[in-house]
Amino acid sequence: MSEHRPEVADVLRTYGPAFLKRSGHALSARQKQVLKDITLCRTAALGGHVDACDQCGHRRISYNSCRNRHCPKCQAMASAEWMTQRAADLLPVPYFHVVFTLPEAIASLALQNKQVLYDILFRAASQTLLQIAADPKHLGAQIGFFLVLHTWAQNLHHHPHVHGVIPGGGIAPDGSCWISCTKGRKHFFLPVKVLSRVFRGKFLDLLRRAFKRGELSFYGKLEGLGDPQAFERWLRTSYKTDWVVYVKPPFGGPVHVLKYLARYTHRVAISNRRLIDIENGRVRFRWKDYADGRIQKIMTLDAKEFIRRFLLHVLPKGFVRIRHYGFLANRHRKEKLARCRELIRFTEDRQPASGAEAAAPSDILADLQAGDPKRPGSCPMCGTGEMVLIEILKPIPGCRIARQGCVPILGLDTS
Repeated sequence: MSEHRPEVADVLRTYGPAFLKRSGHALSARQKQVLKDITLCRTAALGGHVDACDQCGHRRISYNSCRNRHCPKCQAMASAEWMTQRAADLLPVPYFHVVFTLPEAIASLALQNKQVLYDILFRAASQTLLQIAADPKHLGAQIGFFLVLHTWAQNLHHHPHVHGVIPGGGIAPDGSCWISCTKGRKHFFLPVKVLSRVFRGKFLDLLRRAFKRGELSFYGKLEGLGDPQAFERWLRTSYKTDWVVYVKPPFGGPVHVLKYLARYTHRVAISNRRLIDIENGRVRFRWKDYADGRIQKIMTLDAKEFIRRFLLHVLPKGFVRIRHYGFLANRHRKEKLARCRELIRFTEDRQPASGAEAAAPSDILADLQAGDPKRPGSCPMCGTGEMVLIEILKPIPGCRIARQGCVPILGLDTS
């Protein structure tokens, strides 16, 4: 039997009760629910099923997932399901990766107003891309893309930013042709300085409007910004700050995009594979220091501080963290993509697809889906038989203490 590797759930089970006792009053019901769900994930408390090999009789118990989008264990399956839907949307063109990041001062306000400011972040980033791409001085085309919200840095501090994945080109204004963003541009998408300035202006304008509508709250050190004059002075300071927009080199073809999607779209604040150990009230994990040449380092945090940072990234209930725009917008995606493919066939922008390239997307999806407990697969003991379902295990109602394999979740009242 392989040695158990440390998981985020282990930290919450061991140190969550003490954290709640000390800081539970400051947590939202949503944050408490996340703690509860991850603690119970894949335990007897949520029920499960028993599979048995049809050849050697080997049995395996699989407990149900919590399906919480903040749970590190559950996101591989969510990513596979989402990618299965999106794989058919990929176009045979180069793809670009754009990142819009909020400055630290704005990020502090976002932590107190997640719903409002994260929505503004999406709106400002999407409007910036659509406007600059439509400008004849830059691309002069309608583009399509999706944005994914991440709220963390590698050290788990609050660091809100959106990642954009964008096909390299767009539909001409009159719909007559596909305009490539690489032809004559040396594989450069849109000018970074222009994107940064337009993004800053749009975000701060939307933020000012939200303030005037009374949609913002201010607490602690930011309480003084509730005064209109103080808020306006603060906004003027933000206008003088350089805002970071980063455009990475093009991915290449659709296969490269799928590999990226597998890593990024359904990430949580920290994955289980980054954890090293949990000992003596401390958690050690790997992190990449981007300020120091992307060097991988080891960070040690008190377990309660680890939990506090992890919970900073719990999103408001129902918040949509992956959004589609332009010709990838949900309401007309199918028709627009069909038109894009038709136009791309008459350009030189199409990416060559070898047999290996064509097969790779399904291979990537299969790898992701392999961890899904709904797919029994072959027997791990004899290797020849198939695992078949023989019994359903019902959830344990009202489980709040350790019994029948259930883990302790003392104090996790989300009412």
